[in-house]
Amino acid sequence: MKIILTKDYQDMSRKAANIISAQVILKPDSVLGLATGATPVGIYRQLADWYRKGDLDFSCATTVNLDEYYGLSPEDEQSYHYFMEKHFFSKVNLRPEKHFLPDGTNPDGDAECARYEAQIDSLGGIDLQLLGLGHNGHIGFNEPSDAFAGSVHLVDLAGRTIEANKRFFPSAAAVPRQAYTMGVRTILRAKKILLAVSGEDKAQALYQTVKGAICPKVPASVLQLHPDVVVVADEAAAHKLAGGSF
Repeated sequence: MKIILTKDYQDMSRKAANIISAQVILKPDSVLGLATGATPVGIYRQLADWYRKGDLDFSCATTVNLDEYYGLSPEDEQSYHYFMEKHFFSKVNLRPEKHFLPDGTNPDGDAECARYEAQIDSLGGIDLQLLGLGHNGHIGFNEPSDAFAGSVHLVDLAGRTIEANKRFFPSAAAVPRQAYTMGVRTILRAKKILLAVSGEDKAQALYQTVKGAICPKVPASVLQLHPDVVVVADEAAAHKLAGGSF
């Protein structure tokens, strides 16, 4: 696991975007695993800026997203389909038929999970998976539990996750209680993983991820088992990793 220390959120976003841009330049037909939430917004903004300047071309790339809220349509402003369209898809030249997310409107959880897992497999797997880090150590919507979840699954969201996401909704009561998410096994099959972390409020979760025991109570700790993980963290998030290799 390589850790890159950055000054602040802007610096973290730029350095993480550098890693993604290198992936696309070296392999234009890359399959990119993408994430949502506050952390990657700056990354997508930087990638879009480089695209506008003619430095990047996404026309041959394919994307698969980590998750989607159960019950929300792609047109819903709180859906991750909508988020990705707003912050990234509409800003670059990705072909619409080559970006994929779980279908939050499919009421048949088992069928949708199987369909999306098969979709990822059909693409030959993920070349680079971008991850954010939850306050409770979750990656995607893999919440702390008694066992690591394997493939794509429908998960009940933890109270802290609902609380963290309520700022995007009219109230906490409006936040969906379930979501489709890639499982830990699906994530670990990615050839390369990029974990982007920013802010003092993520410091404990990052410490447990990097230096704690590997356990499903801290889902991100499983990343210690992957052979190619790069953590890009700002000083606020990484301050508990004193003595680490930056």
